[in-house]
Amino acid sequence: MPEAVTTELLDPGLVDACGESPGFTCEWVWDATDNEALAGLVDWLIERPLKVAVILIGAVVVNRLVKRAIDRMVSRLVESRTREEGEAEAESSARLARLGRRARGRLQKIHDQAERSRQRAVTLGVVLRGLAGTAVYALALMVALGELGLDLGPLIAGAGIVGLAIGFGAQSLVSDFIAGIFIIIEDQYGVGDIVDVGAASGTVEKVGLRTTTLRDVNGTMWTIPNGEIRRVGNSSQLWARTVLDVDVAYDTDIDLAASVIKEVADSVWQEEVESATIIEEPEIWGVQSFGADAISIRLAVKTEPNEQWATGRLIRARLKKAFDANGIEIPFPQRTVWVNQVDENAPAVKPVTTIRQDLLGKRSGSDGDE
Repeated sequence: MPEAVTTELLDPGLVDACGESPGFTCEWVWDATDNEALAGLVDWLIERPLKVAVILIGAVVVNRLVKRAIDRMVSRLVESRTREEGEAEAESSARLARLGRRARGRLQKIHDQAERSRQRAVTLGVVLRGLAGTAVYALALMVALGELGLDLGPLIAGAGIVGLAIGFGAQSLVSDFIAGIFIIIEDQYGVGDIVDVGAASGTVEKVGLRTTTLRDVNGTMWTIPNGEIRRVGNSSQLWARTVLDVDVAYDTDIDLAASVIKEVADSVWQEEVESATIIEEPEIWGVQSFGADAISIRLAVKTEPNEQWATGRLIRARLKKAFDANGIEIPFPQRTVWVNQVDENAPAVKPVTTIRQDLLGKRSGSDGDE
């Protein structure tokens, strides 16, 4: 209602020359010259270009602020990766004298992983800066075209319909892209890690913004959309653990069995095997369960990442030899079988089915007689 009143109070010539919301310059030229054409020309040459320039300058400022915020986020990510690298290197350096070349290899691996994380953070920053710049300048361009008098209603409506259709069709793609960004930001896993993502498990070969590529133990390549990954189990971060439930017979001396298991695990720990590096003293956690055929004694061994499986296989092989040497029985299911021996000279027994057939034949014959 106030706008209608204001428009009625304006001179119709001024409205025709400068519009319903005339600028200061256009209105001043109209008042000075009373020339509609000259006022409209001034409006086109000064007022509107000036507004467009202000809009574009504002877009540049906003774009720089957004990019600066993204750069700060990337810097914090890089600093976090560097700090984690330092902590991991300090932990490995403490074992450098004991593990020798193995610890040096671990230090190199830590450095490579940290460098990979930093590069991924920088790449993510470049992508986000590009998207932010595109969005800011596209919005500024639309506002500027509106200031120049172009009717953007049909364009916006058409773009909205197209965007709605694309949104319904590509919502999974957008979900994958957003999930990929968070995977990279949080550094949930990287190339070379052994992970379990629910749908598949294996070694990570590629991490993208849309998909993650795994190769399982059978050599099968799995490509998984990031949006379908609901949880991640990473077996390659800092350290791992192999937990062995060793079964012994019920008549076994539990203390003897536990001491033999501990002795075998300690021998592997002290030997510093190349592919089965134990980083802490193995622990016997005690009796785990009473099974149908055996008692389970649990052994926990902390290892280097990705070496828990090789360590478990090596300990199992040595436990078999140690149990044999100490007379400890490895239980297995036992069953009692009764065997009925048949005398070969005895007359053969007529099958039950044949007897039934004979009986049925006799019964039918007797029925006919009656």
